[in-house]
Amino acid sequence: MGASALSRPDSRDFTRLFLADTPFMDTRSPGEFAEGAFPHTVNLPLMDDEQRAQVGLCYKQQGQQAAIALGHQLVQGAVKDSRIAAWLDFAQRHPNGYLYCFRGGLRSRISQQWLMQAGIDYPRIIGGYKALRRFLIHQLETSAQHRFIIVSGQTGCAKTRLLQGLTNAVDLEGLANHRGSAFGKRLGGQPNQIGFENALSIALMKRRHAAPQSVIVLEDESRLIGRIAVPEVLRESMMQAPLAVVEMPLPERVEHTFHNYILRNLADWQTHAGELAGFAGFGEELRQNLASLQRRLGGQRHSQLLSEMNAALAAHVRGNPEAHRAWIEPLLRDYYDPMYAYQLGLKAGRVVFRGSYAQVAAYLGEAH
Repeated sequence: MGASALSRPDSRDFTRLFLADTPFMDTRSPGEFAEGAFPHTVNLPLMDDEQRAQVGLCYKQQGQQAAIALGHQLVQGAVKDSRIAAWLDFAQRHPNGYLYCFRGGLRSRISQQWLMQAGIDYPRIIGGYKALRRFLIHQLETSAQHRFIIVSGQTGCAKTRLLQGLTNAVDLEGLANHRGSAFGKRLGGQPNQIGFENALSIALMKRRHAAPQSVIVLEDESRLIGRIAVPEVLRESMMQAPLAVVEMPLPERVEHTFHNYILRNLADWQTHAGELAGFAGFGEELRQNLASLQRRLGGQRHSQLLSEMNAALAAHVRGNPEAHRAWIEPLLRDYYDPMYAYQLGLKAGRVVFRGSYAQVAAYLGEAH
């Protein structure tokens, strides 16, 4: 693939790039990348963390030219060849992509020059990661001024599934890779805070651009989704927004919880770790989740629920998962429901609609 086939100008049109899910090549060090990045981004560093540290120290002590010389000394020969090979592979697989470094300066220019010498004219982001991040912070602040409707409902009302069926919703829990409750952990862990904020800002921006006059639907969340904090500027808007409340009978909520938190979680664990190790990990995670509620449940109630959970796990490993309902139902009814009733009482003045799952879905789908 020759240089002319890929010749495109460097860009600062960040709106277009993010709306199009443009692939990015991040040439920062792995440590920088781990602190925060963007969706559809691959870390292909010019220097590793140790090399970057050496060059940074040289820059402080001896200036830019000495630092550049050291960088070329550290990244040469087979090391340089492997870097270029990785960049070429990315550029050929993503001819619509862009590369960047932290400020759009020396590292991205060097990467661009080496690619050019290898036959590909690949564009970079003007201003680099810092400019992209600043843009998304501004977009998040702008999005927070948009009109929202918040979906509320007792635990187990399938609110996330409802949101996923709408075209005007953003799934905060999906972006945070966590279901929001003590039992909400998902395999793969959560993104870091900056990565979550970047993905959230992009998701909200896409909704605003797709339908500027339409409301955006979000789920009612506390300040934290697992260990990820909902940005305060958005949370303040959510706390003022109208509520649509899903009402669902307890047996249906037990079934939803059983299928999502037991059967689905076990399937995820066994896909990840194998049948036996997966079941062991799944069971231990359930116990740990329940233990995290021990103080609020009280010793006696926690002990009783743990006993029922252990009995259910013993039956489950023999092929009968149905006994999990024996601890799910009282946990919903006696712990989560009273807590939800209290919290909803504080928000009663914001409720604009109540109904079944189907009724709320229809109402939100027609919201404008």
